[in-house]
Amino acid sequence: MTTRTRRPRAALATGAVAIAASLVLVPTAALAATPADVAQNGGAARSIDDSTQALLDSVQAGPAKNVILLIGDGMGDSEITSARNYAYGAGGTLPGIDSLPLTGQYTTYSLNKSGPNAGKPDYVPDSAATGSAWATGTKTYDNAISVDVEGTPQDTLLEIAKANGLKTGNVSTAELQDATPAVQAAHVAARSCYGPDTVEQCGDDALDQGGLGSISEQIIGTRADLTLGGGAASFTQTARAGQYEGSALFDQAADRGYQVVRDAAGLDAVTAADQTAPVLGTFTDGNFPTRYAATTATVGGADLAPQTCQPNPARLSTDLSLRSLTEKSIDLLDGDAGFFLQVEGASIDKRDHSADACGQIGEVLDLDEAVQAALEFAEADGNTMVIVTADHAHTSQIVDSTPPATLSTALTTVDGSTMKIAYGTAAEGGSQQHTGTQLRVAGYGPGAANVVGLIDQTDNFFTIVNALQLDRDLDGLSADATVSAPAEVAPGATFDVTASGVAGDRQVSGVLTPAAGDPVDLGTVDVIDGVATFSVTAPDELGSATVTLTGVQSGVVLDAAVTVADGAVAPAPTASASPVPGSGDGDGSDGSDGAGVVPGAGTAGGGPLAFTGSEALPALLLAAMLVAAGAVLVARRRRAAGTFDHSGAQH
Repeated sequence: MTTRTRRPRAALATGAVAIAASLVLVPTAALAATPADVAQNGGAARSIDDSTQALLDSVQAGPAKNVILLIGDGMGDSEITSARNYAYGAGGTLPGIDSLPLTGQYTTYSLNKSGPNAGKPDYVPDSAATGSAWATGTKTYDNAISVDVEGTPQDTLLEIAKANGLKTGNVSTAELQDATPAVQAAHVAARSCYGPDTVEQCGDDALDQGGLGSISEQIIGTRADLTLGGGAASFTQTARAGQYEGSALFDQAADRGYQVVRDAAGLDAVTAADQTAPVLGTFTDGNFPTRYAATTATVGGADLAPQTCQPNPARLSTDLSLRSLTEKSIDLLDGDAGFFLQVEGASIDKRDHSADACGQIGEVLDLDEAVQAALEFAEADGNTMVIVTADHAHTSQIVDSTPPATLSTALTTVDGSTMKIAYGTAAEGGSQQHTGTQLRVAGYGPGAANVVGLIDQTDNFFTIVNALQLDRDLDGLSADATVSAPAEVAPGATFDVTASGVAGDRQVSGVLTPAAGDPVDLGTVDVIDGVATFSVTAPDELGSATVTLTGVQSGVVLDAAVTVADGAVAPAPTASASPVPGSGDGDGSDGSDGAGVVPGAGTAGGGPLAFTGSEALPALLLAAMLVAAGAVLVARRRRAAGTFDHSGAQH
């Protein structure tokens, strides 16, 4: 793994302010050109008044309440330019992508995983490595989904934002298992590990091999508030291991509280998306159909009669367009907590691979409409950062004459001119290659000045983390967790054990250890708003039983001691927790009583005192002796409100 030294941002923001100030002095220029006036003096100039005001609005240090990150997969400068030329003319403007006032360029190289160049730059990356770079701030190898070159999972923007209490969304026109949406929700060594049936591709990452599971299974476990896209086919597969073994993934999601929607009407009916009832919407088995029907580039094709792009009859209804999905997502995520939303226009890349000029142009236009929706919200909200960029560049080039041995297509643009597009990195029928050039990154809103200049793709991660002021120490977000359980239950009774303050975890596992007999695996439950609750059936054996809860991601361990006794009354909650790192150090500074015991865990009716796990059993025995002697112990405690220093330390 390589370490990148990041340049100071204060100077950058200051420079942007200076740029903004200088632009105020520029006289108003002509509006963007139409085909009729491009030949006029100044006819191709854009509106400086509008861009100046947008720039001034964007040069804010932050923080931002919300961030919307829009990705055009494979959207290099050539793909942007060809779409602009075709739909708006050479002197025109893409109303979304070209409207973001702060622009820079970023490098996108990945790393070689092995061999003599291990750890050195791989200059032409794939979507997995590039997506992992902005999602985690970590360079990695092609094919990797949010793991580093050693295979170690790296926390993603979506996971970090969720742990910090923000709402989260992940939207794509691709299969949700595809690299760009996957990098926010999964950690696998191979991007092709789509579902439980991709056994060979998953390898050690499969659940039955002790791994985290396929991308589809991890998407469910990551539990974004909102996940929308294609890829339904993988969710119909059946889990091969774990507590949901034998269940289809769609059924598993529903069992875990998801609102599973499969069509536009189902999505329209959704009025809320949160951790209690997150949304999993899949509207196609695979990728979304494109906006325009495919064109086929051929050797000498640009010398044929120029074409105009035709609507694709298979395109989804407009209420499932990328703009509509973006608007719906913003509507469901917007609120007091703030949100992080990633939106991908996926098939710019896919149609570029196929040397399909109309296909890729239509997908750029679709993304542009989604960008417009994001900007409209950000401008009205005043506290939202929007970033628009791509993962890697691609092969299409706008050329002057038909290359003699290269695939090409000629299109008639809105200007009435012919635009020739060539694809020169694969033969006819082959898959065109990515390229290694730097890419445009553009921003609007508080913190967006950090995209200006030449940066690296990994810098996007830090721009977003810093704008949202996210605490990256996820283990620390679970360090002060507590557990509550009734002190006494009857044999065979059902009771709840709840872990609170486990925001740094996505799941918590549980084990019940009875007074006699083998431990009972309670499985795992999802953490919802920092809380995980287990419904436990008491053992038949009388005596002290222990419920041990473990944060799956943080490793924090919480023990609750429960006495199984004949004639026990209906359980009332109490608490007992084993010490966690950084808490109960005996000085009382963390809100404890100075002995590592946090007050406030007593029952509402004056039940037994709450102790740490190591003290619980002696306390219960003492209480039993006192009861036998006719004494009654009644106490109440109130827990003081604890604080946590959100230092933003790297995790």
